[in-house]
Parts: sequence; structure tokens; C-alpha cells
Amino acid sequence: MSVLIFFLVSYVLLSISLYMLFPKMEIDKNKALIPGINFVEWMKAVGRPGWHAAYLLIPIVNLFVFAGMSIQLVRSFKKYKLKHSAAAIVYAPAAFAKLATDNNAEYDGPYVTKFEEYNALMAEAKAKGNERQYNKLLTNNPFKKSAGREWIESIFFAVFAAAFIRMFLIEAFVIPTPSMEGSLNVGDYLFVSKAHFGIRTPMTVAMIPLLHNRIPGINTESYLKKPSLPYFRLPALESIDRNEPFVFNWPVGDSVYVTKKRPYSVGQVSRDPQGFESYDPELKRLRKNKEFIVRPIDKKDHYIKRCVGLPGDNLEIRKGQIYIDGKLGKNPEHMQFLYAVQLPPGVTLNKRKLDEWGIDQGDMYGRGQGMYLDSTQVERIKSIDPNIQIQRQYAPKDPKKLYPHAPSLFPDWSNDDYGPVWIPKAGETIDLTPENIAMYRRVIHVYEQNDVEVIGNSMKINGAKANKYTFKQDYFWAMGDNRLNSEDSRAWGFVPADHVVGKPLFIWFSKDETGINWERIFKSANDN
Repeated sequence: MSVLIFFLVSYVLLSISLYMLFPKMEIDKNKALIPGINFVEWMKAVGRPGWHAAYLLIPIVNLFVFAGMSIQLVRSFKKYKLKHSAAAIVYAPAAFAKLATDNNAEYDGPYVTKFEEYNALMAEAKAKGNERQYNKLLTNNPFKKSAGREWIESIFFAVFAAAFIRMFLIEAFVIPTPSMEGSLNVGDYLFVSKAHFGIRTPMTVAMIPLLHNRIPGINTESYLKKPSLPYFRLPALESIDRNEPFVFNWPVGDSVYVTKKRPYSVGQVSRDPQGFESYDPELKRLRKNKEFIVRPIDKKDHYIKRCVGLPGDNLEIRKGQIYIDGKLGKNPEHMQFLYAVQLPPGVTLNKRKLDEWGIDQGDMYGRGQGMYLDSTQVERIKSIDPNIQIQRQYAPKDPKKLYPHAPSLFPDWSNDDYGPVWIPKAGETIDLTPENIAMYRRVIHVYEQNDVEVIGNSMKINGAKANKYTFKQDYFWAMGDNRLNSEDSRAWGFVPADHVVGKPLFIWFSKDETGINWERIFKSANDN
């Protein structure tokens, strides 16, 4: 709503600034206050057909058209300097109001018409071989830009266009971990569409273009938290389907320790400080000094997983198998589990053959006695020798590491046996119980921004005792295809709808330990 208010106020100010400016162009000032007509007259004033105003109705395209109109209008007043164009792009109402109140600013005629006419004269002189006339026109060209400015504008436009495409349409991602191994491998580079699930407008507006949240080399954040805009999403082209991969901001990535290895949420480190510090010694200093970073939603790290649970689903995992509303869920084609592999004397595994089967170093566990494999890979290893023993390994009970990190309530939960869990749906109301308070407390407090106080077996929401709660947005359950080698919703819970980034389209480049993996290039990222 705040985003709509911002644009509405900006439109009103724009209309007022045009109301002030139109008389200088001998246009009826009242036309500036008529929606649609004001843009038609604006188009004519800069030398473009009035019907071009219809381009402003096309999402995304309208931003580029509006920027061009703004620059052309200030140039119609002979304001050719870079600072004038920049001011018109940054905030047109202010730039136009300044023109209207500047007694020295006079309308010079439609810029586009004059620019085209001057270029036509130069082309004519050159075609006729009139070098003297051509050089004279070139020297006196009022529209001529210096080489430096040409470079600056070209670089600015290229960065702006790339940042715009990345922000609103398509962004490139790389798979850094084996959590989706088999379907999406480490070293796969993906294009992700931000339009399919609805374009999410930026919340963080002061940032370095083309960087997500860190500046390489100096290891600091690449944005300012303020000013910021509230969450807003344009209509989606399609909804998220069960069992399709999706990209989202890491839900618990709002407060993180960032080391050279990876970011860690403050919560996960606090639950097992010794374990994490032994794995990553850099954490010890950061934790001791409380050097953690607080990030806004759109600057949390990006994750890609498979959406295995939709809003309103009852999800349960039994022996590694997902059940939705009590029914057997669909498994990805290359779903992987952990297997203990025992080779008989004299039998070895050929590395070249393993590579052909898609088994690499990242699939090895421990000292190679364990492997993360899909069902096809299991059968292929068995085919090497009938005496090879392969046994599925199940995850031990570890409720402390599993969301909602409540061993007293869910003592038997493991990565293979988890739930049941009801996934919140917008508009649905639940009764609050001692068990589900633990499950939904973060949702109610952090994601839906309520003050929450748990007193014994009851809860206060925004100071009032509550025994029911109605959810404000949808949530999803995300899991990796490499089921025992994935940090996913089992570790940190639900994915809020406002954290959804986009839909993976296809793999545009891929590399593995041996080099470029040509077979994966241009492969769909949605194959199951």
C-alpha cells in the first residue's frame, strides 16, 4: 500500500509541475491535470507522436519510456548538461518545477524534432560531399556530446539496463552446494525468472548495482538499509507448483555471521557454538564480539530448493518419504539418500565411470565409505560386482537441530522422520496450543511483525492474550533433493511468500571437476 501511495503522490506532484510548466510551451495548463492527456501533450511538446503515450501502459517498458520523455523535456529547454538529464531521471517532478520557476529557462521547441532535423542537415551535407558545410554543422552542433560524456552515458545506460533486468526480470545464479545434487549440480549456472511468480519491487533502494549483498574484496555490505520501501509484488504469471524448484531469500538470514566460508544464522550458531566453531574457527571471534549483520528481506542470501509443501498442506516425513495430507508425495527423479558402501577385497570404483554416472567428490561422505546416491546410481554401483554391499543410512534423532528446535516437544524428530506439520495459508485461522506455539512463533513474530510473548502454555500477541491466530500471508516448505545433505525447511522452517524470488528457467553454463559440462548446458532447471 505504501508503494502505491508513493507513486500516487509522485503522480500528483508531476501533474502540478507540468501545470506550472505547460504555459511556457504554450499548452493549456489545465491539460496537465487530466490523466492521459497530460502525457499526450508532453509527447507532442518534445516532438514525439501523441499516441506514444500508450507505451506508458506497458509494465517495465514504461520506465524506459518515462525516463526518455523526462530527458527530452528538459533538453527542449536547452538543458543539455549531464546534471540536467540526471535530475530528470532521479525525480522528474522536482526537475520540471525548477524549470517552471526559472525565469531564464525558455522553451526552445520540440527537442526530438530539432535533433532529427539537425542530423538530417548533416547527412545531406555529407551525401552531397559539401565538406565545408558538414564541418560547420558538426562544429556548431548544439546536441554534440564530448567523448567523455558519451562514455559516461553509455556506461550508465549499460549498468542501468543490466541492473534493471537483474532486478525485475532475469537474474543469473550459480549452485554452490550439493543440496539439489542430481537435479541441479554444484557448478550449474542458472537463469531465474523474477516475473513468473510475480515481480517483487525492491525494498532496499540504496545499493551498488549488480551486487546482491556483499562487496567482493573488502567483505562489507553493498547497500544501505535506509531509505527502504515496503513489500509489494506485481501479479504473478503462474503460481508455485508442488515439487518444482524455486529461488527464495533464506528466511533465517536476517541476522548472520559472515565468514570466508559462508554465512551462518545467529540462531543456528547459538544452538551449537562449539560444533560450528570447530568447523569454521573464524566464527569464534565474530560470536565473541557479537559481529553479526542484520539484513532486510531482499538482501538475505539466495537459496534454491524444491517446493515440496504448499500453503494449507499437512506435511509429514516417514523414513525419508514425504506424505502430503496423508498421501504419498511425488519423489524427484534424482532424489538422493546416504548409503554405506562396502567393497569386497580387490574391487575398486573407477573414477571415470563414477563421473559418467554423475558421482563426484561432493557425493562422498566420511572417507568414501558413504555416498549420496539416487536409485539409478545405486543399481549401477551394484552392477560392478555382486558382492558389493550398499545399505541405506537413516538420520539419527536430532530435534535440537531441527525446526522449531524444541526437543522436549518433538523428541523423536529426525531428517528422515519429521512432522506432521501444517503449512500456514493466508487467511486461515488456527487454535494456538503449547505444541504449535513453538512451530509458529517465528512466523507470527518475525515474518508477520507482531509483538509476541509466550507465558507458559499461552501467548500474548501485541499485548493481548491470544488463543487463535489468522495468518497474513502464504508459506511454503522447501527441501533439497539430496535429502540428507541439505540445509532446508527441516532446519529453519517455513518460506514466507514475501521471500520468494523467482523460478529457475534453464542452465546456461555448467562446470564440474573435469571442466565444462557440455551435456548440462541449456538443460531445463525444472526437470524432475
